[in-house]
Amino acid sequence: MRALMLGLLTAIGWGSVTVASAASVASAASAPSAGPVAAAESVVSATSGNCARLSELSLPHTMITLAERVAMGAFVPAKPFSLAGPTQQPSYKGLPAFCRVAVQVSPVPGSLIKFELWLPERSWNGKFLAVGDPGLLGEIIYPEMISPLVHGYATASTDTGHEGSVGDASFALGHPEKLIDNAYRGVHEMTVLSKAIIRAYYGDAPRFAYWTGCSTGGAQGLMEAQRFPTDFDGIIAGAPANDVTHLAAARLAGAEAMHRNAASFLPPEKLRLLHAAVLRACDALDGVEDGVIENPQLCHFDPRVIECARGTDGSTCLTAQQVQTARRLYSPLRNPRTRAILFPGLMPGSESAWDAIGPGSPALLAGFPSIFGDLVFQNPRWDYRTLSASELVARADRSAMALINATNPNVGPFFAHGGKLIQYHGWADPAISPLNSVNYYLSVARALGGTKALADEYRLFMVPGMYHCGGGDGPVYDMQNFLKTTQNPHYEGTFVYSRPEKPHGWNGDMTQAQLLQLLYESVRR
Repeated sequence: MRALMLGLLTAIGWGSVTVASAASVASAASAPSAGPVAAAESVVSATSGNCARLSELSLPHTMITLAERVAMGAFVPAKPFSLAGPTQQPSYKGLPAFCRVAVQVSPVPGSLIKFELWLPERSWNGKFLAVGDPGLLGEIIYPEMISPLVHGYATASTDTGHEGSVGDASFALGHPEKLIDNAYRGVHEMTVLSKAIIRAYYGDAPRFAYWTGCSTGGAQGLMEAQRFPTDFDGIIAGAPANDVTHLAAARLAGAEAMHRNAASFLPPEKLRLLHAAVLRACDALDGVEDGVIENPQLCHFDPRVIECARGTDGSTCLTAQQVQTARRLYSPLRNPRTRAILFPGLMPGSESAWDAIGPGSPALLAGFPSIFGDLVFQNPRWDYRTLSASELVARADRSAMALINATNPNVGPFFAHGGKLIQYHGWADPAISPLNSVNYYLSVARALGGTKALADEYRLFMVPGMYHCGGGDGPVYDMQNFLKTTQNPHYEGTFVYSRPEKPHGWNGDMTQAQLLQLLYESVRR
């Protein structure tokens, strides 16, 4: 989904100037960021264009541990990227020459935030693009920095103040400052200091500052808009994990339903059967049978239609217990006393990816058992099956874990600063219910005067058939190809989206040429 994130950034004019949305997409910022770069003012003349001398910069609570020129194609990371296998490691051979700056920040005792900033040696486009982190990963995300650098952006990534795997929250056990670093301080410090270093190197502050990230990275973008409204001019927040306390409980409830016993489990062949039944029932609702449900909110599917005869099992049906499992996964997590929805359920059309729901599937549990064990119960051996999901939510909302949530709907100061927000989510996301994005969008609309009042600042794109941050049966984006084709206003590729003004209704297609035409017209305004 990196293609969609950075491709959208380019398509909406963030790769050139600024855009104010017309009918279907959020614009780029109308004014450059006024982020704090004063700390570098006095050393601009001494370091401008000289990468090595950036190590001499004196910035608050900061140590520059590396400032070196990297020749074209010469970058080699110190270790492989942890989320890619040996044969899936990204290639850095196409990188242009750049100034590599490694930084350590200690704003308070107990905090140590690391980040890297890559500065194009030539053809800097005058902009800064920071990239987000997946899950709880404590690592600088070099693969996400490749395309921004290639396309002329100064780009940065942070470890958010710790080292560790995508599913491990133990870094925060007994270390409250590290939890704050991970929740919001790491990204903020990286952003502020990156702008200062950029000014020192180029002699000018970035004209625009952008954020792009998905899942936890999407939540980080929303957190920035909520807490630090002047850090970024434009934010792309994909499938944000912004309501962590409720999301984690819902995910664990889904795992418990799937693995309650051997009879409740839905093996891959039954998931394929269920998905085929959903498509038979709902694929044609949009008038086209193409293997993708355009708006699953219109799909009222009951898995009981493929239930086996009483007491039997077979390859063409679900047992009664498997039907109940499917129903639980489709259903929202509710407060058992008030029936209030705590977190929405999964959507019809996402079944093909349910095989990853379970305690042995880190891709979809993404550390939620560790989050509760380490952050809520202060017990790494805590068993997620010991409490009901609603009890987990109540405990989590009262704990330090709630610090990670980015659910505040008042992003008015971000919009007042000139900031623009794009949010996207796959309708077939099996990891975070897509309705979470719809609900957050509507909460902002309620807080700020309705959807029409948001038309020029905030747009939500729901992508049919797409899984979590990418993949699935829907649109597939190749970042490099997308970035090339979006420079061509005559490109006829299809960009699928839904109108946020009617999140429970109309969905449709727009060719890339039509989308770009709207955006170019907005630029001229």
